[in-house]
Amino acid sequence: MATQIQYDRLGGPEVLEVATVPDPVAPSDGVVIAVRAAGVNPIDGKLRSGTRASAPITEPRVPGTDAAGVVLSVGADVTDWAPGDEVLVREARGAYTTHLVAPASHLVRKPAAVGWEEAAAIGVPASTAHQALVSLGVGAGTTLLIHGGSGSVGRAAIQLARRAGATVVATASPANHDRLRELGALPVAYGPGLLERLREAAPQGYDRILDAIGTDEALEASFALVDDRSRIGTIVVGPRAAELGILAWGGGNPVPMTADELRLRAEAYPLVLDLITAGAFQVDIARSFPLIEAAEAARLVEGGHPGGKVVLTP
Repeated sequence: MATQIQYDRLGGPEVLEVATVPDPVAPSDGVVIAVRAAGVNPIDGKLRSGTRASAPITEPRVPGTDAAGVVLSVGADVTDWAPGDEVLVREARGAYTTHLVAPASHLVRKPAAVGWEEAAAIGVPASTAHQALVSLGVGAGTTLLIHGGSGSVGRAAIQLARRAGATVVATASPANHDRLRELGALPVAYGPGLLERLREAAPQGYDRILDAIGTDEALEASFALVDDRSRIGTIVVGPRAAELGILAWGGGNPVPMTADELRLRAEAYPLVLDLITAGAFQVDIARSFPLIEAAEAARLVEGGHPGGKVVLTP
């Protein structure tokens, strides 16, 4: 029997419950994976609470979009994967489980040098960061401002932008400044006087801005620093992007992703896995919880920046 975390009504972490269900069977074009780790992302809580709109709940819903594990069985039409393969799952559906069904086309091979928790932690943060940076045109000679640099997307974006040759300034609470410096960013504290501190941090000005926090303070500073709003993007306030005249990736953006945008997100996986293997990308794991303690993991993530990624393990 498989164990999964599910909810049948909208609400806080308390609506999550542990359930035992029959082991799934691989569809003809898919696989069943024994999950070794699943990433906990802010979007999980937003969907569960109803903060982010989703279809009506007609049956128990299992959260989670990031997972890594071992292939247990494959469908009749699957030829590229076999039992025992170690994989990541892109855009998983229902990752908070011990046995995950996934399309074969959504699998990415896990290098031996990458740990299970690292593998489960890179999906949403790395793919979102990569899509945003490429879409903004961040590259050599660019000065990039990241609002909310201490979150998982922010940390991934700092490393990828620095690899591309950009100068990075990132806003964060002072407690996270040392870590952001280690990742290659110049940290700036939130709060009164933010605009002046940002101008002092980059007297040459900013070419691109990535908003990963969505506060009025961050948006107002962005508009004061960059005149061309097509050079500003958000991963948080997607529904307001068109009104504000800025770009958006996720964050409730009502405009569906294009094929090119989906391609960008997919290509982030092998890119970041290769960088981790080469020792050129770091994944900060704040804490690992047993799967059955998913509610506690959710409370930590939803209570504010936990200092890295939170993951679940069987």
